[in-house]
Amino acid sequence: SGTLLATCGRDKSVWIWESFLPGTVGGADYDPDTGASDGDGEFECIAVLHGHEGDVKCCEFASSHGQWGDGDEILLTGSYDDTIKVWAEDAGDWYCAATLKAHSSTVWSVAAAPGGVRAVSGSADCSLGIWKCYTAAEKKQLFPDAEGSKSNGHWKCVGQLPSAHELAIYSVHCAPSRAGHGRIASGGADDSINIYREVGGTSDAPLFALDASAEGAHKGDVNCVRWHPKDGSTLASTGDDGTVRIWKYSA
Repeated sequence: SGTLLATCGRDKSVWIWESFLPGTVGGADYDPDTGASDGDGEFECIAVLHGHEGDVKCCEFASSHGQWGDGDEILLTGSYDDTIKVWAEDAGDWYCAATLKAHSSTVWSVAAAPGGVRAVSGSADCSLGIWKCYTAAEKKQLFPDAEGSKSNGHWKCVGQLPSAHELAIYSVHCAPSRAGHGRIASGGADDSINIYREVGGTSDAPLFALDASAEGAHKGDVNCVRWHPKDGSTLASTGDDGTVRIWKYSA
């Protein structure tokens, strides 16, 4: 919906904020007739979530697709406790709907793919996890013994890329559809940026291959990598060297 913001920290908590920004519904001095507003925006904390047993390193909203509670979004969080948690909203209250385990060390980054039915995680165990969201009906048929509410969907790790980097992976991001189906950018403590491309398999067992790699992308850890939201050929990265770099990618 564009009105929610999530933050996380070393206190093991996740905070969800509702934004009232100028020019948005509910924003400062918002005029419903003209859509205009003046003044500063405001934020209100609407939930504080506890459940992780370690520092929470990342948070990412994704579409609920009507499979999790009654809210439009779910929230994915990764932690020092090696897990990913799925948070959902029901009647205005946020709750932990699922805990996902596939990594053997800290989950530094989680990214939702366009469409919201796939997610990718990056970990200090040097691997990438590929996750698929199944509907509640598919869950009943395929995973009858799965934990959690029967009315919720089900996230499953359907693939893992071991040794995707030589050291910890700090950032992952899924490409916009214009970059081609199934491309993932990742950056990590090996100072490199890698791009992986889906090359076959099925949605239940996808296959990926290394498409491009920039070794020594920064003089130090690559802390964040992001695709341009519309242009599938441009990426930005940040590193311990204090620089922001813009990259051109061609398939």
